[in-house]
Amino acid sequence: MYYKKSLRTLTIVSVLLMTCVCTTPSAKASADNYTEIAVDVVVDKIRGGLLGQILGNLNGIPHEMRYIDEPGDVTGYTPGLAEGARTDDDTDFEWVYIYVMQKENNIYLSSEKIAELWQERINERIWCSNRFARHLMDLGIKPPYTGKLVLNPWAEFNISGQFLCETFGLLAPAMPQTAAKIGLNYTTVAIDYEPAQTTQLFTTMIAVAFEENDIEKILDAGAASLDSKSTILTIMKDVRAWHREYPDDWRATRRSLRDKYTQAAGGMRDKNGHELNTGAVIGALLYGDGDFAETLRMAFNFGWDADNVAATAGTIVGVTKGYKWMMSQGWQIVDRYKNTTRDNMPADETITSFADRLVYLAEKVIAEGGGKKVAVDSVPCYRIAAEQPGNVQPLPNIEEQTRQLTERYRGEIEEGILRSDDQQVRARSAYLAVCLDLAQVYEKQHPKKWRQAKDALGEYWKVMQNVFHTAMFPGREKLEEKFKNLGFRPKTTRELDQEIVWTEGPLWSESIMEKARKLRKEKRMYNN
Repeated sequence: MYYKKSLRTLTIVSVLLMTCVCTTPSAKASADNYTEIAVDVVVDKIRGGLLGQILGNLNGIPHEMRYIDEPGDVTGYTPGLAEGARTDDDTDFEWVYIYVMQKENNIYLSSEKIAELWQERINERIWCSNRFARHLMDLGIKPPYTGKLVLNPWAEFNISGQFLCETFGLLAPAMPQTAAKIGLNYTTVAIDYEPAQTTQLFTTMIAVAFEENDIEKILDAGAASLDSKSTILTIMKDVRAWHREYPDDWRATRRSLRDKYTQAAGGMRDKNGHELNTGAVIGALLYGDGDFAETLRMAFNFGWDADNVAATAGTIVGVTKGYKWMMSQGWQIVDRYKNTTRDNMPADETITSFADRLVYLAEKVIAEGGGKKVAVDSVPCYRIAAEQPGNVQPLPNIEEQTRQLTERYRGEIEEGILRSDDQQVRARSAYLAVCLDLAQVYEKQHPKKWRQAKDALGEYWKVMQNVFHTAMFPGREKLEEKFKNLGFRPKTTRELDQEIVWTEGPLWSESIMEKARKLRKEKRMYNN
């Protein structure tokens, strides 16, 4: 169900069957690098993509992290939101951005604005790389530096690059490179390296799905968005090859994916890493074969971080199907998007109003890309400056990144440690000095000043908790070792309990320890 003038000409029969696309003679006469798609169709696909994302996310939560070594066994599935939708981290980060992007009429919010939004609105139910980035912001470190591997050890493998990107793909129909650029502006807050390639992969696939229904061709477009050296490209090739080898046996493909890309004996990378979860999305799309409910069932069964896998796959197929088709299936969908997680955000949002914001911003993206609204035989269409898929952010080099960060922060570190009386500045300088292997100089040459900076950093217990108390994996362990070698120590559970109590405010009817235990359970302060 697509049309691009540079690729093919539709017959009269096709036009009658595919009223979603403007394909009149006047449309055909336009420049080859433009494509026209009916306004109603773009709107329908945006709404379908968002609903597909929300269904995949919330229907997938019961399967999240349940199927690691072995797959799931979901045999029947009917999509539905009988109580409406609610905020969850698969959609509510993007919701915060989208709300402000529309309010300020700005597609690319600045790093300062992004940090401000996180500190004002994103303060609970955040995990892993996002949590690490959020607490670096407390030190005054701004995006995208909060997502650099040298400063955030999760950035190299975390799936935040994919499960926080889908909505941005919906803003750039038939504009895959623009979709990738928008996505990267927001996902690199917390990720880098291969996870940034997943942002480009999935935003590209979503943008292309506005014109293309064939899953294989959508996957081809996604592959074209990747750095040629990316492991994501290899994963895609592997899963597609296994699918060809086992076209009727998804379990065999899932087993092959598990056997080749399991790296941490079921540890955090094998749950929250880009390798297995990206492979699961590709597998779900292939075995779902364009069927929405079957694609999500496959996503649940492939497992790992299944709600995120299903949300990504659901967005892509949701775009191909469209909202009207989805709502015609008899699924129970209540039009509600209840805010349960994000501070200073609307309490009366609906799925429809969320999608309205996307439609508004998509029209802006189209216009800023050189497109506009036109009438083709009295049918309102978007004339879009169509783009070919391509890699817009190559894989970085760790040595070069370290050099650039050292050059960027060296002066600030020296100023903060040797001359500042501001505790936040001192703490930030100490953290950066440790990460960039500059701390030993200050420890030896300026021991008193270094001790003051070190003490200041120790007061940022959430940052230090991330260094010492989060999941075990080599990058985090390497960072922890740097801090231990400089005399930093993790706080005891009792000390952390007291910090939580005084930070949250005492509740006089309960003991300190009991309140701390409750807060720890509610906020999951000690785990991811």
